[in-house]
Amino acid sequence: MQANAAVLKDQVIQPTLEYLGAWSPATEQFLLTTAMNAPEVGLFSRRSDGLGIYHITTGQHRDIWDKYLAFKPDLASKVRGLASQRAFLRDPDNELQTNLSYCTAIAWLLYQRSNPGQERPAQQANLSA
Repeated sequence: MQANAAVLKDQVIQPTLEYLGAWSPATEQFLLTTAMNAPEVGLFSRRSDGLGIYHITTGQHRDIWDKYLAFKPDLASKVRGLASQRAFLRDPDNELQTNLSYCTAIAWLLYQRSNPGQERPAQQANLSA
């Protein structure tokens, strides 16, 4: 199957956001744009050390678990439910590269945590600013 923007949006991003109770047209478009056009600056910048389609670093991944999800057990359980049972225990960071739903959930949580007063991205968010 060829991956393209429509497939990513319809089969990964939208279902993942719906599962997290965070879907809106703006959140969907924000994550799609971020995955397809990772900006050079900002949270999801193109870095050689980032993993997966959102270029999440291992430090960001650990931080979201240790300093955010550790205090939100219900949400942590939902996110953990997206990960592979055995593979996650062996190498959690590998999920960022091999599991699009898990990676999308982590990307959304990184955005959400960095913008605490704003539940959803602005409808016309400028991702390159």
